[in-house]
Amino acid sequence: MRLMVVEDNRTNLLVLSGILKKFPDCEVESFLDPLEAIARAEAELFDLIVVDYMMPNLDGRGFISRLRERDDYRHIPMVMITADGNRQTRIEAITSGATDFLNKPVDPVELRARIGNLLVMRQQQRELADRTTWLASEVERATRSLVRQEEDVIWRLTRALEYRDSDTGEHTSRVANVARLIAEALGMSEAACRTIYLAAPLHDIGKVAVPDALLAKPGRLSDEELDLMKMHVPVGEAILAGANSELVRVASLIASSHHERWDGTGYPNRTAGEAIPIEGRITAVADVFDALCSERPYKPAWPIADARQEIQNSAGTQFDPACVAAFERQWSQIEALYSQAATADHGMAKALAVLSA
Repeated sequence: MRLMVVEDNRTNLLVLSGILKKFPDCEVESFLDPLEAIARAEAELFDLIVVDYMMPNLDGRGFISRLRERDDYRHIPMVMITADGNRQTRIEAITSGATDFLNKPVDPVELRARIGNLLVMRQQQRELADRTTWLASEVERATRSLVRQEEDVIWRLTRALEYRDSDTGEHTSRVANVARLIAEALGMSEAACRTIYLAAPLHDIGKVAVPDALLAKPGRLSDEELDLMKMHVPVGEAILAGANSELVRVASLIASSHHERWDGTGYPNRTAGEAIPIEGRITAVADVFDALCSERPYKPAWPIADARQEIQNSAGTQFDPACVAAFERQWSQIEALYSQAATADHGMAKALAVLSA
């Protein structure tokens, strides 16, 4: 361990340093000037400090007080030594932050005993700090593992939905990315943005209960079929409801609210305005935008500029105006995302054409 002695009397400094150097596995640095000692202590952490009370430039109380202001010295043992036996001096020493107090002339036996006890205490502090650091790293490692498992479950649930509805595969991924970008533009925390990114792909999980023929129908749905299709919202909410996981809880909110409208004419509850969960309002914009840009059995894909205009036109009626404004602020990244998707789709089409030739 590293020990420091600060004493303006050279003889006393040599005596104190000699005593401390006898402790095993300890390095001792000695200083006549308290300001030099302060500078050294700020550059290098010491495990124990012995300081004289009466010194020029900076007395022992000021020395200890300055170091105690630093987080790394709040719990370091500091012993003050003085020839002044006045009770008030001792009180001032303790109140300034001294761990212990010794009178001059110092009894070497008493000094060794006091310092020995403080070094044991400091060693226990270090071991406890190491243990705390280890526990924190273990908790972080376990948390990362749980997060990875949670993400894996989410994407596997999404993949299960893809087998039911072939149009949702890339759709869910793009909705997740656009939702995250909107959340970021709204100033939401990094954790909240990540949760929305992972929860948004499950917005249509309730479609597992919708008949295949209905999902693949090329024409407009009848009123009865539309009512049946709308059931994917309460079904999705039921699938995800009651979870302890914050991620699944948010996914349930999104599944239950992403078809609500800002003006209160949506479904299933005709919820309006800010009563709609923010996660649902964000996902509604991302979901509709991607649906417009995607080819479906019942419609061709819209040009991306037309889909953007439709989102803008629907601010204040279908969508939260703040979410649409956030969508606009992220437009360059959203446009790049869809440009990359179009390039990938073109490359896949060319590869399939070569294989079938």
